[in-house]
Amino acid sequence: MKLNEIADKDGATHSRKRLGRGIGSGSGKTGGRGVKGQKARSGVAINGFEGGQMPLYRRLPKRGFVNIFAKDYNIVSLARIVEGIEAGKLDASALIDVTALKAAGIVRRKRDGLRVLGDGDVSTKLTIAADGASKSAIEKVEKAGGSLTVSEKKAEVEA
Repeated sequence: MKLNEIADKDGATHSRKRLGRGIGSGSGKTGGRGVKGQKARSGVAINGFEGGQMPLYRRLPKRGFVNIFAKDYNIVSLARIVEGIEAGKLDASALIDVTALKAAGIVRRKRDGLRVLGDGDVSTKLTIAADGASKSAIEKVEKAGGSLTVSEKKAEVEA
């Protein structure tokens, strides 16, 4: 195979429509834009415009708020951690934290930390480091002989 022989598969590309090339082409004169008016011109930006009437997004009341300080944790259940150990992706004897879970493919990205939930049963001794954990998760890990440490990252508030 040579570089000049490389081509797309049949039907992969469409030839572009040549607009405004005479009445015989079928897309001449107005070029597929219909007749005159705002939409026939270039630079049309009328999304949400209702002809001078108060638009819907302004008629409806505002509601709620978004907390810009909210933490976005990776939430992982004990069942998912045990699954990773059984599949051979996680090492049960090593420390299990966000970086280990990311390397195992259980967590996609690090975010603001890790929160462990108590779904599932633990039979092996695990050492887990997390930023948050449910009471049931801590109980189950400690019952199996392991440890689940929760780091305290409280924001300092000056009086």
